[in-house]
Amino acid sequence: MSAFVPASIPVLRWAAARARLDDADLTQRFSKWPLWLTADAQPTLRQLEDFARLTHTPFGYFFLPEPPRLKLPVPDFRTLRDTPMREPSVDLLDTLYLCQRRQDWFREYAQMQGLPPVSLIGQAHVKSAPEAAAAILRDALGLSVAERQALPTWTDALRQLIACAEDAGVLVMASSIVGANSHRKLDVGEFRGFALADELAPLLFLNGADSKAAQ
Repeated sequence: MSAFVPASIPVLRWAAARARLDDADLTQRFSKWPLWLTADAQPTLRQLEDFARLTHTPFGYFFLPEPPRLKLPVPDFRTLRDTPMREPSVDLLDTLYLCQRRQDWFREYAQMQGLPPVSLIGQAHVKSAPEAAAAILRDALGLSVAERQALPTWTDALRQLIACAEDAGVLVMASSIVGANSHRKLDVGEFRGFALADELAPLLFLNGADSKAAQ
């Protein structure tokens, strides 16, 4: 006989939304999904475990009366048309946490090696005019208009930018998936990239699913 679990309905809804799964998707996988949301049925223990894996949600969350409030460690993201960030998906959060772990590792390495702070960090601020910030970055990265105009494709231009940023001490990561999981594709509609500022280990992440020109 299967054991049924009284999972929190608000958390079920939150986990589904965070994983960008709609009711039609979930009903195909869990036939009684609509009944779970009205308390007319409950998932079995195995079904709830499957749902937790599918939505990448810690199992214990389903026994909370309300969804946990997860604070984003990054205040701003690059989005399509600068659309305000809504509830972050689990794919975005896992990508962000992965980048933070890599940044922590490189910061420790930089400290052990006695590397100097990256001079680029702190030169521009939120209140800086876009033109002034662009000029600062162009000078710091050693980019010239003539060199960029000579590049034949957007891919070549992107490679040059990444190489210059890395030479300046910036960690640059680009991927279209979460970690090495090809089944978890990043959504350009949610975010196009983000930056993690740090004097020793600044990190820039590019959503590889975006176009080369946009990256």
